[in-house]
Amino acid sequence: MKIQFISTGGTIDKIYFDALSQFEVGDSIATAILTDALVDFDYDVVALMKKDSIEMTEEDRASIRSHIENDPGTLFVITHGTDTMPETAKAIEGIPEKTIVLTGALTPARFRTTDAVFNMGMAVAAVQTAKPGVYIAMSGQVFEASRVRKNREENRFEAI
Repeated sequence: MKIQFISTGGTIDKIYFDALSQFEVGDSIATAILTDALVDFDYDVVALMKKDSIEMTEEDRASIRSHIENDPGTLFVITHGTDTMPETAKAIEGIPEKTIVLTGALTPARFRTTDAVFNMGMAVAAVQTAKPGVYIAMSGQVFEASRVRKNREENRFEAI
């Protein structure tokens, strides 16, 4: 079994610059999380882009889809910003024989209190056990791509 982790940016990879009082998307944190977790499976991490999901375009989504369609692998975890994660999930639905799980974080992975590590673990479990399709692993649940939304008021993902 091999899982490919596709990094697109988002809060999970954000770095806080204190002198500037702002956040910017940094390098993918996926390798560090997997190393710390002592995982025992083959994986690779591919950084396709470093974007806040609000800045994602339809061309970006098409690039993600094309990458997955043209890769011989069958298991993919995409780290993605939470604001437009459902839109990207919908844009990559329908790729046959591939299991794809999108995940991210509501607070940066580099923070002491973060949901990033838990969400990555959920995504790894889901990609290994779910049938081919597109899913979102957030807020302690695994959702079908077309049946989830981000509830900004409650700061969580929920089924629709």
